[in-house]
Amino acid sequence: MKNVAIIGGGIAGPVTALALGKAGIGATIYEAYPTGADGVGGSLALAPNGMAALEIVGVADAVRAAAQPSTRSVMTLANRTRLELPSLSEVGPLHVVRRADLYRALHDEAVKQGVDVEYGRRLTGVEGTTALFDDGSRARFDVLVGADGVHSTVRRIIDPDAPGPKWTGMLGLEGVSSYEVPEDPGTMVFAFGRRGFYLYWRNAAAGSTWGVNLPYHRPLPLTQAREVPREEWMRILRETYGEDVPGGDLLRHTPVTSMQVTGALYIMPSVPHWHRDRMVLVGDAAHAPSNSSGQGASLSIESAVELARCLRDIEDVPQAFATYERLRRARVEKVAARASKINHAKTPGPVVQRLMPLLMPLMLKTFMNPDKTVGPEQRYRIDWDAPVGTHA
Repeated sequence: MKNVAIIGGGIAGPVTALALGKAGIGATIYEAYPTGADGVGGSLALAPNGMAALEIVGVADAVRAAAQPSTRSVMTLANRTRLELPSLSEVGPLHVVRRADLYRALHDEAVKQGVDVEYGRRLTGVEGTTALFDDGSRARFDVLVGADGVHSTVRRIIDPDAPGPKWTGMLGLEGVSSYEVPEDPGTMVFAFGRRGFYLYWRNAAAGSTWGVNLPYHRPLPLTQAREVPREEWMRILRETYGEDVPGGDLLRHTPVTSMQVTGALYIMPSVPHWHRDRMVLVGDAAHAPSNSSGQGASLSIESAVELARCLRDIEDVPQAFATYERLRRARVEKVAARASKINHAKTPGPVVQRLMPLLMPLMLKTFMNPDKTVGPEQRYRIDWDAPVGTHA
């Protein structure tokens, strides 16, 4: 195997290239956009299992240097109820990092390892083992990896009837406020406001970062969302969250220039076919739990590493793909199911909203045992050195 073509240069693509390189397999990344993702995107939290997978490809230290650790989580309900969320012991903190900083760490390591990245190469189709791009260029491959996100072109090529992403009914926006919330920098607060869900944390340097899951009437593509003036988005945000504490203060102390739209929030339904012939999906193209899971990026990183292990150890490519899917599908779909339930609570109707202060403490006591819910997710570790069997 000499030519692995990776479609997509976001998160899963570079991790796949790095893991393949560690396995002694060369790869080229083809990115549709003309430039990299420096400065693009909001923040995300990498769970301990995601950080463990980054250790394997040698990027964990660079990510830690750019991230802010979060060791404590709190939930607030309708400005009245404040609940300490149960936490896991001995797994390490979440690492909150800007997507652009994660991208830069991955990209820098990929370049250091000699991975070729070709920009402005948007995939349009495949003929046999040749990738076709919209600029008329072509590229031969032994394996083609679709790391091209929820709107994956590779997924449609593998299966024209494959389901597309399902919109959650919310848009993501984020900003940095000069208002300092009365929390220590290691605390992340998940707030169910009067009209919508938001979260916030105090920055280690100064101010606070906030993010919202804004209920919206239609799924705006990111390009359209960014055409809306920031002043208009700020007006909508203040109308939705202005009565919340501290949501209103966070917004009133946010310069409009520091606010950005991060896009419509999607979740992938179960994808029937992850691979066909010599093509395979990885990351959000195959499985994208909603951001409610806290696992989206971490699962993408895990899958990239696991795919490389399978290609390293199983010579028959279709068999390697089938083994990779067996190793990953049950895990990622269980996470997605958990996140889907949380999403319903983010856009509650008026009756449920009134009952939430009564229901949520009961849920925390009876159902939210972290060792049973997120324990299997965050304690999961890939054994890179263990050989992969075809019946794994």
